[in-house]
Amino acid sequence: MKIIDEARAPNPRRVRIFLAEKGISIPFEPLNLIKLEHKSEAVRRLNPFAQVPILVFDDGSTLSESVAICRYFEEIQPEPALFGHGARQRAEVEMWSRRIELGLFQAVAHCFRHTHPAMAVMEQPQIAAWGEVNRGRVGEVLALIDEQLGGRAHVAGPDFSIADITLLVAVDFMKPAKIIRPTGLSNLERWYTAVSARPSAKA
Repeated sequence: MKIIDEARAPNPRRVRIFLAEKGISIPFEPLNLIKLEHKSEAVRRLNPFAQVPILVFDDGSTLSESVAICRYFEEIQPEPALFGHGARQRAEVEMWSRRIELGLFQAVAHCFRHTHPAMAVMEQPQIAAWGEVNRGRVGEVLALIDEQLGGRAHVAGPDFSIADITLLVAVDFMKPAKIIRPTGLSNLERWYTAVSARPSAKA
């Protein structure tokens, strides 16, 4: 079993943090996304969408999409539970995971891909105006998340979860996207200081 990825890319980083939290060690095979190595025919045979990460099983079959890979490892090693315990908490984690992924993470990604010069080779056409639209959305979503974090340690409840992993990666992804984090979001800053200090954040 191995994972094909690019360690600096945000989606592979989500899986790496998840595995570190679980204490699961697995070999990684790196690709260079800037050199478009993920567009090769060999990679397309593993994932027709030509995206990483890709989990390759010993029999040669594959699983892709970062959250799907995380769900697989949650099933085979349930503790610590990073998708929540019980029906209510699992639903809370799912709700906030989707809100963060679709509302924040995706907006940061669009801004990065449509405004960063290095992404011109990958995002064709680059539409700068669309990138700027998404830059403006980031602050709005962060304000809502800051409100949610009032009086709680983690975004989806008392326990650290995949929602926190996605939020951490999204906030860190703001730096290469050249999005300035809004000031005055004290709950978010408290949360970020605590979560980024976890050993898994360096995975």
